[in-house]
Amino acid sequence: MDRFVSTYAMRLDAKGRISIPAAFRALIGRDGLEQLYCHPSLDRPALDAGGQALMAGIDALVGRFPPYSEAREELASALYGSIEALKIDPEGRVMLTESLKAHAAIATEAVLVGQGTSFRIWEPGAFRAHLAEATAKVRALKQELGNQGAAREFRDGRE
Repeated sequence: MDRFVSTYAMRLDAKGRISIPAAFRALIGRDGLEQLYCHPSLDRPALDAGGQALMAGIDALVGRFPPYSEAREELASALYGSIEALKIDPEGRVMLTESLKAHAAIATEAVLVGQGTSFRIWEPGAFRAHLAEATAKVRALKQELGNQGAAREFRDGRE
């Protein structure tokens, strides 16, 4: 597997640690890391996490702005400044900091959701709400794309 895929429901243990799925650890390990990078999502009540691909994505995003520009400085502060390097212990667990847990409203349970080059960590109820909204939007988009294809076929005489 070369992408973070699937959804895993996890419980935080008594010390506040969360297990990272073996498939996710394997991807991070391929980067030569014994830690994962994690930061508060900029637009969701969730955490973005991953390895080198997550960092490369942030580098690319920040790099789109001119050096010393206000937008670049703000983006760099918001992303690089909030990233936590969370050490993965021998049992495959990480300790989420209090600030990370507070951002995502995580107390005792979390859902880890593959996003391809990274994964998100959600409070279960927030993820259910997000998934319902995302599914509705995807269905509408699929319908719209289907309608565009049908209109194109009609115009081209391929009824």
